[in-house]
This record gives sequence, C-alpha cells and structure tokens, in this order.
Amino acid sequence: MTIKTKVLPYEQVMALPKPKHKKPLRQNPVLKLLIKALSMPAMYKSGFTVNRINMDKLGKKEPCLILMNHTSFFDMKVAAHVLFPRTFGIVTTTDGFVGLNPLMRLLGCIPTNKFVFDPILIKDIMYSIRELKSSVLMYPEAGYTFDGTATPLPDSIGKFVKMLGAPVVMIKTYGVFQRDPLYNNLQLRKSKTSADVEYLLSPQQIQESSAEEIQSIINSRFDFDGFRYQQENKISVPEPFRADCLHRVLYKCPHCMAECATEGKGISLVCHSCGKSYTLDQYGYLVADDGDAKFNHVPDWYRWQRECVKKELEDGKYRLQCDVDIYMLVNTKCVYKVGDGTLTHTSDGFHLVGCDGKLDHLQKPETTYNLNADFYWYEKGDVIGFGDRSVFYYCIPKDQRVSVAKARLATEVLYQMKKQAKRRITE
Repeated sequence: MTIKTKVLPYEQVMALPKPKHKKPLRQNPVLKLLIKALSMPAMYKSGFTVNRINMDKLGKKEPCLILMNHTSFFDMKVAAHVLFPRTFGIVTTTDGFVGLNPLMRLLGCIPTNKFVFDPILIKDIMYSIRELKSSVLMYPEAGYTFDGTATPLPDSIGKFVKMLGAPVVMIKTYGVFQRDPLYNNLQLRKSKTSADVEYLLSPQQIQESSAEEIQSIINSRFDFDGFRYQQENKISVPEPFRADCLHRVLYKCPHCMAECATEGKGISLVCHSCGKSYTLDQYGYLVADDGDAKFNHVPDWYRWQRECVKKELEDGKYRLQCDVDIYMLVNTKCVYKVGDGTLTHTSDGFHLVGCDGKLDHLQKPETTYNLNADFYWYEKGDVIGFGDRSVFYYCIPKDQRVSVAKARLATEVLYQMKKQAKRRITE
C-alpha cells in the first residue's frame, strides 16, 4: 500500500491554504455493505470466529463508543465483519485520507493525527453519536503493537468516556498478531483468528463510576500478549519468513549490548556484533542456538529494552541523531516531500532541522504520550512522526539501522518521567 506523494519546497508547503474542518458524515449504507463484503474472504481464510458477550444489552440502533485493540492491518476487516449491520464512524489517522478524502468521509471516517491533543476530534465523536446517532469505532492505542502486547493508552480516556456518557463496547482480537505482525513486512501467515465483542460499560455504570474507575476498567481490558496467546494455545506459525525483520523490534543484543546489529531473517535472529543467534520457533518461542538464552519470549526482550532506555534517560546518556528524509502532511491532497535534514531526540524532546535551514521544529516530550513510529510506512521505510493538528512531520532515517522502536520506547518513558516530575512539584 502506497501513498500519494508530491515534491514541493518547505516554504511552499507552509503557504498552502489550511483545509476547513468538516463535520463527520453518517456511514453510507452501500459502502457499509461493500466493506463487509470485502472483508469476507479474509475472514473465511483465517477461520474467523466471534464470541459476543452481553451484547443483548445494546439496542440494535443504539449508538455506542467502540474500543478496539490495535494489532495489525487486519483489524479493520474484523471490525467491518463483527459490527455489521451497525452503522459506525471510524476514527482514522489523517494520512489515511490522502487522495481518498470523499470516499473516507462517506465511510464515516473521522480524521485525526496520532498522539496529538485534538479537541476537535472530541467534538466530532460527540456529534456522530449524539446528532448522527452513529456508533464510533476508535483504537485508543492509536499505534500498532510492535511486540504483540498492549501499548500505552491515553490517561484521559476515562474522562472522555465519562463526558460522552454513551455505552462502551470492546472488541478484542486473538490470533491477528500471528497472522500479520507489523514487523514482518506485510507477509501474511496462515493463522486462525477470533474476537470477543463485549458490552463493557452501560450509561448507568458510567454515570455511577469515577473517571479513574472507568480508566482502570478499560486499561484492564487492553491487557494482552499475542506471543503468550500463541504459546498457550499451541498455535503453529510454520512460515519460513516468521522472523524476517524481527530486529525492528529486538534491536539490542542482551549478550554483547550492541544496538542495531541484530538481523531477523527467515526463522533466525542473529547479532552480527557477537555472533549470538536465536531461532523463533513455530510456537513463538525464542530458542538460543547454543542453548544459553537470555530471553525466550519476545515481549520480555522488548520490556528489557524499555528498561535500558529508561536507564539511559535517567543517566542523561540517551541521544538519537540521524539524517532523515522529511515528509509533511498539511492537507489530504497528498504527502509533501520537502527535503532532508537532521533529527535529534534527547530528554528535551525531538528537534528537527532541515530544508536548508528553513525548517526548525521542536516537539517537547510532555506533548505526547507515545510516538507515531511505524515499520515500512506506505512502503517507503521505517518512520518517526510527530507534530500537531495542523502540521505533521514524517521522518524516514536514511540509515536503515536506526531503530524507530527505540525512539518510541524513549518517547513513552520520557512522557511518564515528565508526568511524575510534574506530580511531585504539585504535591
């Protein structure tokens, strides 16, 4: 899947007229039927099954907020299948509208930039539910999981649900990560999939609960581990490419501590610095080829990397600096390639300079709880994205060894560190 791109100087992009906000549309019934039909082959091939929990409590035409975990591109097909014939809008990243704006609006999609405070999005969701009488589907994690476990949720979701007052439904998928993990370069596996669709919170429960209690309930439902699910249910992934690009997730060797020296290829993960090699077996276990494994579970390795990043930040040693190609999103006509520059990430946040000195953008760490980092973004490369509601920057490192996963971990940890520091000051 690619995206419409245009080369244009930075100053001309900044001079483009800003698009006017448009209220969401109710989902077109013909398109609703079409996306349901288009999802059917994938559902059939993956042996998809659904378990509905307490869904009889929700009226057939009663609008609700639908929360869904975000594990792969397969998620939207699951949603289209299990929610039919319910009419629903979809909170969608704005780059998904590029070149497809009229169609996306007819599908009921509501645009927003990932990990950006967006008060207009809140109004659009409220308008869809209260005025259009349409349910709204959103992925509160916003970004796809890298290691098959839940990514941080915004700590404002409880307050938002409390303010909205609409019933909340949860869709939780199983086997989807095994079928199409983000790191694996869009290579599909033959894994069975399923989902729970659960009536989670009624308007009365929401009214009687505090925002903190609602947040706790939602957080608990978003606890998942795709690799553990695979292991416990003995799900075999025999494909010979299952470890391709696994180094995107497991970028740091726990044996020699080298970074960006690992390579996932075929069924193996090898460190080219010390020669240590692991096999990712068909049930999702990491097996050291010499029998001496530091980790046998991908999420444990990834969690260890988070702790390493945290230590670097605490010691003042964390720093990412790399040359990047710079793309900008200012409207939905196309993504504009404006040149190249240098991206630096420290405890002070992201600093992007480029376009012959015309671009100088600082993104402070307290402005975002997570990072729009992606693998193989629109088939262009791994990407680091940030900005605000009006301008969003996509930076593709020229050196393919640069780990966008580490930048994402650092962003998550930094946000929590700044939040805790602020709490200490106010106490």
